[in-house]
Amino acid sequence: MSSSQSRSRVALAVVVYAVLLAQVLLYPGVDTLVAALGAETAGLDASMWFLTAEFAAFVAFAVPWGAASDAAGRRVPFVAASAVLGGLGYALLVVLPAAVAVSFEAVLVLRALQGAATVGAFSLSMTMLMDLEGSHGRNMGAGGIAIGLGTATGAPIGGVLYEIGPLVPLYAASAVLCVLAVAVPLFIDDAPLDGRSADRSPLDGLRRTPRLALPYAFGFVDRLTAGFFSLVGTLYFRTVFGLSPGATGLTLALFFVPFALLQYPFGVVSDRIGRRLPIVAGSALYGGAVILVGAAATVRAAQAAMVVVGVLGALMVPATMALVTDLAAPDERGVAMAGFNIAGSVGFLVGILLGGVAADAYGYPAAFLLVGGLELTIAAVTIPVFLRAGGQVTETEG
Repeated sequence: MSSSQSRSRVALAVVVYAVLLAQVLLYPGVDTLVAALGAETAGLDASMWFLTAEFAAFVAFAVPWGAASDAAGRRVPFVAASAVLGGLGYALLVVLPAAVAVSFEAVLVLRALQGAATVGAFSLSMTMLMDLEGSHGRNMGAGGIAIGLGTATGAPIGGVLYEIGPLVPLYAASAVLCVLAVAVPLFIDDAPLDGRSADRSPLDGLRRTPRLALPYAFGFVDRLTAGFFSLVGTLYFRTVFGLSPGATGLTLALFFVPFALLQYPFGVVSDRIGRRLPIVAGSALYGGAVILVGAAATVRAAQAAMVVVGVLGALMVPATMALVTDLAAPDERGVAMAGFNIAGSVGFLVGILLGGVAADAYGYPAAFLLVGGLELTIAAVTIPVFLRAGGQVTETEG
């Protein structure tokens, strides 16, 4: 790969990192944040709806961003626009409730608008990584490590910011995205795309390439756990073990750091040995590791299990994203990655809602057992289909 392509890979990874950093800053003390934003009863329920609002918007608006950039034949202007609108969305969450008496329901509407704006920068920067020439495993490994580093640094930094004040993470998230909006046109080349996609919906892409359902399913499973930990995992460590927001952020980082640091090398491995083994091995063990976190008798044991979950996630994610690239035609990658992000966002929503309802009704251990068991069930159903597809979905790009 040329040096310019390597620079582009790094620059796009930085965009992905910044978007995830801004997002995860809010997680470690989300219960204190919703209380500051006017939730009548802070805690599991209000936190669940605050996170759900953003990811529901992710689901609804990933396709329009991808389709618009495919149709225009450009990515960078849409990434920059998404970043600036997302930054304004985070700022409005601070400013508007302070300036005008608004209900928590109105805050949730603002949160959804912020999510609708932000998803474009994330989805399209991942698509631009797909557009790069060279090995898909390396490209998606770079995206994966950026996702992991964003979450790995966002969790502990967010915990520190919460110690300063409950609204400080919102200010920081807004600043990160506004700086990103200025930097994107300066540091990322916006070469015209070679072709225009006729697809405007992931359903069109699935009809054209049904095998995309496989990475979509694995993406759903992976992000389901991320949604679960962002809400239930955070409150589990805060309430069951009595951790502060800062200590909770560091505990979440035990998952996110190995998840980040191992993605690029695992992406390279998937280029060499194929997508099948990393996806199958990771999926077969992932749900069990989630169950171990909730079954731990001590905070140290739970933290050790978090590390295991992070390693297994790093094994699966770059191979799964590279599989989307392997299967999608070059002029259909915007919508194909939007479909992958929709599947992931739906998984995130399911993780939040299912985990939140289960934890509220039956307690935290039951919630971990339910979500981990669901992941094992989905893996058991999907892996045989993946194996039967054989070499059709496991070719590598050297």
